[in-house]
Amino acid sequence: MNMADDKSFVPFACQRCSQPLRLDDSLNSFSEHISAELHLPIHSNPDVDLESQATSFDHYVPPCRLSDSGNGANGFMLISDEHEVDLLSHQFKIHAALFDTISGSSNIDHPLCDECADNLIEILEQQLKITQEDYDDYCRYYKLLQSEKDEPKLNDLEKELSDLKSEEARLLDELEALQKEEVEALRAIEEQEAISRRLVQEEDRYFKEHAKHRRDLMSTEEEGGSLENQLNYVNMQLDKLQRTERGHFGTINNFRLGRLPSAPVDWSEINAAWGQTALLLSALARKINLTFDRYKLVPYGNHSYIEVIGEQKELPLYGSGGFKFVWDKKFDSGMVAFLDCLQQFQEKVERLEKGTKVFCFPYRTNKGKIEDKDASYSIKIQLNSEEQWTKALKFMLTNLKWGLAWVSSQFSSDGEGDLQPDN
Repeated sequence: MNMADDKSFVPFACQRCSQPLRLDDSLNSFSEHISAELHLPIHSNPDVDLESQATSFDHYVPPCRLSDSGNGANGFMLISDEHEVDLLSHQFKIHAALFDTISGSSNIDHPLCDECADNLIEILEQQLKITQEDYDDYCRYYKLLQSEKDEPKLNDLEKELSDLKSEEARLLDELEALQKEEVEALRAIEEQEAISRRLVQEEDRYFKEHAKHRRDLMSTEEEGGSLENQLNYVNMQLDKLQRTERGHFGTINNFRLGRLPSAPVDWSEINAAWGQTALLLSALARKINLTFDRYKLVPYGNHSYIEVIGEQKELPLYGSGGFKFVWDKKFDSGMVAFLDCLQQFQEKVERLEKGTKVFCFPYRTNKGKIEDKDASYSIKIQLNSEEQWTKALKFMLTNLKWGLAWVSSQFSSDGEGDLQPDN
């Protein structure tokens, strides 16, 4: 490349290293014969437009201008000129057609610089050497085959080739059949695996349900045994209560509660019975965590009483004097208040039964009266007879005994057995 001029056109670049090239001056002139050959079609298709194809060669690099950088030590720089690209000369088209023709007749794109051309020549020489060695090996083998006396006959070789092709076709058919069997086997395996997974899931669900039913069965058996024991105990208590109700009086710890004209009971015994009754109801209420509304029981022996909450008033549960004389209204109010507390206890027990109606008190209480199937009896003394009053006390004590039986069936005894009513 001549760098004498300050500026010169470089229309081509090396197709391997992309370095700008200055073509030899011998390429600037061709004979008419060479020029005519360059203008011949380079493709067999006559529809190809050579004029439009002439400028579309591989790795086309636009023309550039080399310009000295000024100090002479830094080399040159490339200056692009798009306008000059559009004005390619006839000589440039000839060069392009030449390089397209050379590139189309080989596997190597042209043009090349001197260094790339030298490297290419070395590579081609190495390939030529390897090809020459292969050629020599083939020649030696060919001579060896010619020197052998027992040269196989062509018919035998063709028969052997035909047999091998038949064997190949048979093996291919067998391979195809085996592949189909493999597909069927894989499909069957997938189906069996799906069945296995479903069986495992069903087995797991079965064992879970079995464990659940087993647990429910054990719980039911335990509950049934508990209910049977409770039933036996309640039957025993019922027998005791039935035997107790045969008498005219309700008794607690051998103290009679009430009095009759034919059997006048001393007030000290009645007051002691009321003390035991108040103590029993207080203990049962504490056992089921019941706090009475409006009242507070104060068991105090034969002088027990009831406090009216918020009024600082005490209602006695003891009396004195004769039955027919003027009576203290506070005693009647105390007995009514006690019956109210008993009613609260009954309602709490029935709520704990959760509406199953397995347990029910034999008598209802309502506003100072206790009700039987056929009649109701007042717990007050005033305007009442001894028989009516005693029967009301007996029914009240019967309900209390039933409450004791229910609490005993729900909780273990804690030392309150001395409060159990008499049989």
